[in-house]
Amino acid sequence: MKFELTILGSSSATPIFNRNPSAQVLNINEHLYLVDCGEGTQQQMLRFDIKASRIDYIFISHLHGDHYLGLVGLLSSMHLNGRKKNLYLFGPPHLMEIIDLQLKYSETTLHFPLVFTQTNAQKAEVIVDNNDIVVETIPLNHRIDCTGFVFREKKRLRKLRKEVIEEIKIPVPYFTALKKGADYTSPSGKVYKNEDLTIDSDEPKSYAYCSDTLYGEQYFKQIANATLLYHEATFLNDMLDRANDTHHTTALQAGEVALKTNAKRLVIGHFSARYKTLNELLDEAKSVFPETELAIEGRIFNI
Repeated sequence: MKFELTILGSSSATPIFNRNPSAQVLNINEHLYLVDCGEGTQQQMLRFDIKASRIDYIFISHLHGDHYLGLVGLLSSMHLNGRKKNLYLFGPPHLMEIIDLQLKYSETTLHFPLVFTQTNAQKAEVIVDNNDIVVETIPLNHRIDCTGFVFREKKRLRKLRKEVIEEIKIPVPYFTALKKGADYTSPSGKVYKNEDLTIDSDEPKSYAYCSDTLYGEQYFKQIANATLLYHEATFLNDMLDRANDTHHTTALQAGEVALKTNAKRLVIGHFSARYKTLNELLDEAKSVFPETELAIEGRIFNI
């Protein structure tokens, strides 16, 4: 199953040359999930060939502008382009108030259903449960209510051993039962054990998105063993006091989070505009957690 992440924006607070505010797209089994939608997200989608018509889920972590100011424009474009199918939006309670106000004074009535689900920054909740994944919120510690999101693949059915199936000449109608773990009894009465006919599917993968937050261990259990962990790393650790004052994380701390939660890989982003180049941030995180990469716009991470 396809499970990949495309970075659309990785700057904090304000856009700077070559870095836009936060936005990412997950492609999970050819379904697109947009995570945060900072200013300029539509342009980035055009730049990296992400079709808005394929996005059915949007997740907004919190109501600081660098995480949602591109949203109303994106909704308007979907409307103008004739979207009819449901769009599922998840975010803080007051997000719909902002959207409704914008639509009211532009005298716009969306042509498609906008299905809004409030997130709860006080406790973790499952907000999506479909055929492919489960999505759960991650309560974070920022200056305003903020959640991250963890995307977990569902366990797939077992895989058929085609050469054995063909040799035994098992009829196609039995395939679904085999994938679900059933044994097979031939017309002659011989029983073939499932483990001889199938192999186990791959272990489910997970992606954890930790948006703006003060460093703290309260969310570590939720993101444990992530196949890919994205964590904000706004400052270098020599600005720890500034990070604490603004409820952000340093690159060194992001590396510590990945190490302590047993992540397989770490991607850092949400970089302060004060950093024109990012090598120091990468080196700092890698000093703790070597499997670290930068959230460079346009980069695709296979999960």
